[in-house]
Amino acid sequence: MIYTHRYPSPLGEIILAADDIGLTGLWFTENQRHMGEGLSKDAVERPSPFFDGAVRWLDIYFSGRDPGFTPQLHLTGSAFRNRVGELLLQIPYGTTATYGEIARAIARERGVERFSSRAVGGAVGHNPISLIVPCHRVIGSDGSLTGYGGGIERKIALLKLEGIVVQA
Repeated sequence: MIYTHRYPSPLGEIILAADDIGLTGLWFTENQRHMGEGLSKDAVERPSPFFDGAVRWLDIYFSGRDPGFTPQLHLTGSAFRNRVGELLLQIPYGTTATYGEIARAIARERGVERFSSRAVGGAVGHNPISLIVPCHRVIGSDGSLTGYGGGIERKIALLKLEGIVVQA
């Protein structure tokens, strides 16, 4: 069973999703690419202990501070998308990484010379737990602010919230 909860953020309403293992989704309800991807139609809006941790994380985050913890997550994508999500979780608050850096990390893990930055970009773009799995911290190799499922304006706002100087 999938449960949902709504959270009123300063950047627009967020819907959270969780199953019996952990948080499975976090999307802005407006102008969010892939909104609710993987969210079953029989999802029920009701409390879950996983929402308590996620709401605490969001409250701290939107106050402009590093939450310092990760709520219980349940990454439910393919093995590749989940691995990219795990690597995104390693990007510290207030810093960024490039698609190329993530691709090089995957190449090292797989013992190959190169790995596709585009494949990484596809996985980042389909991240179902935005913000907490910080896809907004991924930028182009030239420092450009590439797309963000929640919209480039939100990406800029999130990076600025974390004290990252952005060149819009």
